[in-house]
Formats: sequence, structure tokens, C-alpha cells
Amino acid sequence: MAMVAVTAALIGFFAFVIMRVTTPQMTTLFTDLSVEDSAGIVKDLERQAIPFELRNDGAVIMVPKDKVTRLRMKLAEGGLPKGGGVGYEIFDKSDALGTTSFVRALEGELARTIRAIDRIQAARVHLVLPERPLFSRETPEPSASIVVRVRGSLEPQQIRAVRHVVASAVSGLKPQRVSIVDEAGQLLADGATGDADNTIADERRAGFEKRMRSQVEAIVSSVVGAGRARVQLSADFDYNKITQTSDRFDPEGRVLRSSQTREESSATAESNGQVTVNNELPGNQNKDNATPARDQSKKTEETNNYEISRTTKTEVTEAGRVNRISVAVLVDGSYAKNDKGEMVYQERSKEQLDRIAALVRSAIGFDQKRGDQVEVVNLKFAEAPLVVPVGEPTGLLGMLQFTKDDVMYVIELGVMMLLGLVVLFMVIRPLVKRILASEEISSLIGDGSVPALTDASAQPAGIPSQSLIPNATAQMIDVAQVQGQVHAQSVHRVGELAERNPNETASILRQWLAEPAA
Repeated sequence: MAMVAVTAALIGFFAFVIMRVTTPQMTTLFTDLSVEDSAGIVKDLERQAIPFELRNDGAVIMVPKDKVTRLRMKLAEGGLPKGGGVGYEIFDKSDALGTTSFVRALEGELARTIRAIDRIQAARVHLVLPERPLFSRETPEPSASIVVRVRGSLEPQQIRAVRHVVASAVSGLKPQRVSIVDEAGQLLADGATGDADNTIADERRAGFEKRMRSQVEAIVSSVVGAGRARVQLSADFDYNKITQTSDRFDPEGRVLRSSQTREESSATAESNGQVTVNNELPGNQNKDNATPARDQSKKTEETNNYEISRTTKTEVTEAGRVNRISVAVLVDGSYAKNDKGEMVYQERSKEQLDRIAALVRSAIGFDQKRGDQVEVVNLKFAEAPLVVPVGEPTGLLGMLQFTKDDVMYVIELGVMMLLGLVVLFMVIRPLVKRILASEEISSLIGDGSVPALTDASAQPAGIPSQSLIPNATAQMIDVAQVQGQVHAQSVHRVGELAERNPNETASILRQWLAEPAA
């Protein structure tokens, strides 16, 4: 029975090893699937007779690794996965194109687009597109509300991106009219307050500070070492928009625009006090009575108009200019080994700190008139940072370009082979040797080389037959060992039996001596 049990266990073990080795390695086909998409994909896989596994209540589907790429392309050709929503395919099932169908289709397509953004698992979009009432001068503005399920939390620029994507896809919709709520009921964007300007200003300031801090930290770390510098940067922005217009006149730059000249002349003659018609006629045809003029006058006027050079300058200062930058840099000292081999902290010299400060001022575009401040301080850090270099895999691993899954698969095969060898040498080999030894002893008994002490008449008084059988077996093993056919372990067993039953052993030996030789 023990032999049968061991044999069955070995058969089961090696069957498990063979099945585990021959089973194809499974990898993820799709994740975060809806019930509809999961059902459609499973139906297609069953039709193609491709093995698969369902995990996480059907949200994850596993398929053989060597078929995952072809399956993704084939399923994409059939429109799977659809994303769990209804999009433009609703028009394929309807006979007429109506406003309600169009809004539903647009909501479904926007939900699919939003789900493509990182950290967003699911999304629902509701659009309100009011119609313009008759005899109304004002048109109601459209609005949108979005409910998202996210992994972790969304960054401000991602929230703003979602609002602009939806606003750009709907005619007349403004980003300020888009509300976003997460699955916990937290308001991520309010579509009623119109806080887009403040959000953009905060994002611009945060992005500027992050970029400048990264630049300063990179240049300082290259001098003092990675992880041995801490940089804090604060920027003061002015978000007021200023428009200034100025006119400038140049008196030296004159251009003649127009010129006008006027001349007048008059003469007065003596008429002897007589007033006649002839005297009043033009030209005074009575030349006999003409008298020389007593007074003559002449008047000349000249008018010149000039264009004066004029310069009109309009300056527009956009919002978001930097008023002041403040930078605080904390650097760790240097470490060196002393005579005893211990690491000793050493402060950095003032000259080195001044050079670091000069580098920081150049990196931020330091302007003293603007009121910028830069402080570089050397203090000992509480704990030396641990720097673990991360590089590309080299050697055989880098040349073969094994992935993590491949390495784990090779390790699993190695463990299976090691267990197989352990079972082979620790279980099967001793079992086979014991079976062979038993067959040799049986052959000796069958040939008559060893007397069988099983006769009840040959047993001493007071000794049961069951106690004589082990002694006889041990005696037969002893004789077989003398002939070189049994293991030394059996001799030890004979000695133990003899020490345990000295009287029975002596009786058996006397009986053998009294028997006549064959």
C-alpha cells in the first residue's frame, strides 16, 4: 500500500510539473472592461477556441502571451471594446436623425475621449443644449456636467484639459460652464463661478516655480552631488493688465503742407473837390482833367502750413509678469575618510558657496532692481541620502532583452526542475534500491541458500512465532551480507535484534549447532 501511495503521489507531482510547463503563459488582454464589452470579447474568444481567464469579476481578461497582439488587432477591427457607452453607432440603429439621438451620441463620444486620459477609469457626460426662444434677443448658453471615476486624484491641468476638450466639442459651450465631479461627490470644477482665470493664474505660477526649481536643483546637484541639495523657490506675479498710450512731437521734423501768398496795392488822386460821373468811372476817361496820384500803398501776405512729426506709442503689458523671485538653497557638506577610515563631515568653503550662489543667480535671471533674493546656506543634513544608480541592463540580460515576465518564467521552470531532481534522488532512488534488495533476498530463500526458521517445532518455548520471523529475516540478511549480496545497514539491524533478545539469539544458535550438517 505504501508503494502504491508513493507511486500515485509521484505520478501526480510529475503530471502537475508537465502541465505547468506546457501551459501557455497568460497575459492581460484588456483591463477595466464593462460587462457588455467583457461579454462580447468572451463570445469572440470562444468562437475562435482561444483559452482565456476572467479575473476581477470579468473586468480583466487574460489570454496566451503569444496571441495577445493579434487578438487586440482583430477585436479592434470588430469595434471591441466599445467602452461601455453609446456613441455614433446609435445612428446605425435608428432610421431618423433627431436632436435627442445626436446629443446621446455626442455624450457617448465625449465620455470615451475623457476615459482615454490617464487616471480616469470611467466617465459620464450630460449636455444641456437649449434652443433659442422665439422673439428673444438673448440666447441661453449651453452647459455640461461630467462625473468621473479616477484612480488617485486628478491634477489641475488634467481638470482644465477635460473642460477644454468638452467645450471645444460643443458649439457655443465655454469652459467655465463645464462642471466636473468625482465618484466621491467632490467638486473638481465649478461651472457656475467662472474661476477659470484664477485657476490658470495659479497653474502658471506653479509651473514657473517648478521649472525654475528643477533647473536650480539640477545645476546645484551637479556640484554637491545628487540628493545633497534642497531648493525652495517662490515667485511673485503681477496679474494686472496695463494698456498705456503716449504721443510724442518732434519740433525738428517739419514738413511744408501748404503755402498761400496775397498781395494788395492802392493809389489815391486829387479831384479838386469836384465829384463827377467821369471821375468815378473806372479808368477816368477824362484824361485832360486827370491829376497825378498823391498816395500809393502795397500790402503782401504769405501763409505757410507745416506738418509736425508725431509718434503715437501704445504699450500693452499682459498679466502674469514676474515682480520678484526668492530662492533658498540648502546644501550639504562634503564627507571624507580620516586616518581611522571613518567618514568625517567637512563644511564647504565660502568661496565655493559664492560660486554656487552665482550659478543660481544666472539660472533664475537675477535682477537686483526687481528685488530678487538668493540665499545659499551650508548645513549638515540629518541623514545622508542613499543614491541608487539606475542604469540600463547590461551583459547577457541586456543583450537578450529579457522582460520581467520572462525572467520569472525561467525562475519558475528552474524551481520545478530542482524539485523534480530532489524527488528523484531522495524518494525514487532509495525506493528502487529497497525493492531490488528485497528481490535478491527472496531469490536467496527460494534457492535454499538460507534456512527458513519458520517451523513452530524449532522455536524455543515461550517465544511466539511472530518474534522468530524478524530474527530469522535478520539472520538471513547477515548470511547474505557475508556472501556480499546485502547492505551494511541490515548488519546493524541484526546487532540491534541480538542485543534486544539475547536469550532467544543464544537458543537459535545452539539449535543450529546441534543440527547435522547438510
